[in-house]
Amino acid sequence: MISRRSFGSAVALSTLVLAAGFRQPGSAQAAEEPRRGGTLNAIIQPEPVALTAAVLSSAPTGIVGGNIFDGLIKYDLDLKPQPELATRWEISPDGRTVTLHLRRGVTWHDGQPFTAADVAWSLENVWKPLNPRNPALFRNITRAETPDPHTVVFHLAEPSVALFGLLNGNGAQILPKHLYEGTNVLTNPYNQKPVGTGPFVFKEWVKGSHILLERNPHYWDAGKPYLDRIVFRVMPDGAARAAALEKGEIHYAPLSPIPLRDADRLAKLPTIRVGTAGYAWLTPWLYLDFNVQSEAFRDVRVRRAVAHAIDRDALIKVVWFGFGTAAISPVASSLRPFHNPDVPLYPFDPKRAEALLDEAGLKRGPDGIRFAIVHDYLPYGEDYRRTGEFVKAALKRVGIEVTLRGQDTAAFTRRVYGERDFDLSSSWASAFPDPQLGVARLYSSEFVGRNIPWTNGSGFRNHEVDAIFKAVETEPDPARRVAAWKRFQVIAQTELPTLPLVELKFFNVYAARLRNAVTRGDQIFGPLTEAWLDEPVKSQ
Repeated sequence: MISRRSFGSAVALSTLVLAAGFRQPGSAQAAEEPRRGGTLNAIIQPEPVALTAAVLSSAPTGIVGGNIFDGLIKYDLDLKPQPELATRWEISPDGRTVTLHLRRGVTWHDGQPFTAADVAWSLENVWKPLNPRNPALFRNITRAETPDPHTVVFHLAEPSVALFGLLNGNGAQILPKHLYEGTNVLTNPYNQKPVGTGPFVFKEWVKGSHILLERNPHYWDAGKPYLDRIVFRVMPDGAARAAALEKGEIHYAPLSPIPLRDADRLAKLPTIRVGTAGYAWLTPWLYLDFNVQSEAFRDVRVRRAVAHAIDRDALIKVVWFGFGTAAISPVASSLRPFHNPDVPLYPFDPKRAEALLDEAGLKRGPDGIRFAIVHDYLPYGEDYRRTGEFVKAALKRVGIEVTLRGQDTAAFTRRVYGERDFDLSSSWASAFPDPQLGVARLYSSEFVGRNIPWTNGSGFRNHEVDAIFKAVETEPDPARRVAAWKRFQVIAQTELPTLPLVELKFFNVYAARLRNAVTRGDQIFGPLTEAWLDEPVKSQ
């Protein structure tokens, strides 16, 4: 149990960090002359399974791969699309044709020219059939024309409002046609040693140790990047990560890399900065997936009982140290105007939970236990394990015995999203700027049992919800889209296959000498093109 002192300091830290964020471009810091050279030591945790986000949507893959691949566009700190490999674009008046003009003189890291053919091939062979998040979105692009090597034209079956929320290097990663054509994309060895067009070139991956990237000397943005190399180190132990940051051995650690009690201490050092900027594109949220086909959770009354048994405000304070807000819907409150506050609510009410379990015929036995389940928690570190422990304690109070099951990432995703051999799982996912991009995949029956990580793990099937998703894909009227999404949230919170817990606020830990690590709204999956290392800051 957390002490009152550490609880108070945690809240104070979160307030400090959330208020301060990280220094942004345009500040006095950003106006300084960048210093060229140096090796950035970073942490990647857990170790990725592959390095191409085109076929695997895990966060570690996106963080490393984002430095190797460019996107067609990028998103500024206000999430407005900005040129990257596409320098400009036009949308036809009827919204069914999107023409992108590609940057000239760009080469893949092996020296081959980047052309419109790479974009068209990636659309037809990767984005449509293999994209782990939005195959339906890309299927709406019926064909791609390449009138010349520097122009690609997307023809859409229907206008798509959401398309321009997903065209960065993570959402629509372009793979080199000349290295993938005629191969099995999912098993292509270049997924482990990727060839991109980005500011850093893959050099080596020593499994269990590190991934080394080196500066791309032929990068199209002349003079950049400023760093000579990035070393992503694999450090499974949270205490070791905190110690390495404190010693100055690590300069950059994204995605809430250390326990908050350590962040509280490190944030007070003159050599360390902690900030929450760079995650705007994600809109991350933490949730529980009920396996609605398991004996334990077929009855919606049991799912609702679990919802009433968990004190989400306490979870945020005790486990997440104030880095989040209680979630009442799968569409986060920050996604205005899509968020619907008028949904069935499940406030913390253990007595109501017990009554629902009694109504479901699950009376307490002589030992006080009603039934037992296994909870598979996301193997991404201490915060997720402690979330599992919190849920276990909460459910124990209403008579549900929980066994926590830890495993590696590959086993977790296969068990939950492929074999569906679980009772209850916990994970986080990104909603992105439009719920069509990040929320629909968690409820669409299209994804059940397909072994696509972070899709519909609960096994939920609802014809009205599927129809809503199909309608919003092509609905051009913003008001109708909003109405459809609000109706979806009512159904989702009534049927409750997935229990939203926390709207998360991730944080980064930086060395104070690292400058310009955050310059865009999708920075967490974007390249460190602008980053540079200043002289070391002396400890006091």
